[in-house]
Amino acid sequence: MTTNEDSISLNKYVSGTGICSRREADRWIDAGRLTINGKVAVKGNRVFPGDTVHLDGSPLGSAPEQVYIILNKPAGITCTTDQSDPSNIIDHIGHHQRIFPIGRLDKNSTGLIILTNDGDIVNQVLRKENRHEKEYIVKVDRPITRGFVQKMSRPIPMLGTKTLPCKVEQINKTVFRIILTQGLNRQIRRMCEYCGYKVLSLKRVRIMNIHLGRLAMGDWRDLSAQELQGLRKQL
Repeated sequence: MTTNEDSISLNKYVSGTGICSRREADRWIDAGRLTINGKVAVKGNRVFPGDTVHLDGSPLGSAPEQVYIILNKPAGITCTTDQSDPSNIIDHIGHHQRIFPIGRLDKNSTGLIILTNDGDIVNQVLRKENRHEKEYIVKVDRPITRGFVQKMSRPIPMLGTKTLPCKVEQINKTVFRIILTQGLNRQIRRMCEYCGYKVLSLKRVRIMNIHLGRLAMGDWRDLSAQELQGLRKQL
């Protein structure tokens, strides 16, 4: 006799194949694109041993080997899996597994981005209430003042809400370091604009315990076992 302990939620099962995130799987369920044993699936369905799951009539394969990589994203690369976009990040990397980025960087921004086929980690990293640290090095168009550093550190009204307090440290005349624990759309650029500055370059150098280090621009590498262990521990 099988019980719920022997099963897995449908969205987790689908994301575990590496084809999409749990959020995307939920959209597919809502659209009626998924079936379990020939019956159209609904949210809340679970997959038991021996069940067959189809997407648009085609069976989903078994879960592939899990992949976790980091890329030093160059400017001009778009954080999209849409391969009709000639600047998409997937073609740039050319990985043999189907992977997707965790979050995004603006097209003009550079630096660290994690890509994976593990939908569970995607959701845990992006969950806003977890407030995971992300660190950036930013160059602006004019000399930084003490007032600018103080203003950037405090909540700033944006997109109908306010930014969370963050850590800001001046590095030189026009460059500063900032550590965020949220990810509003174009947050750092909007914060600088609010303070009367324009961002000239923006580079992400850390996500949680994962550091960009000396990875060359445009190159990618697998996460080390130690990095992956540390990431999972924080999640």
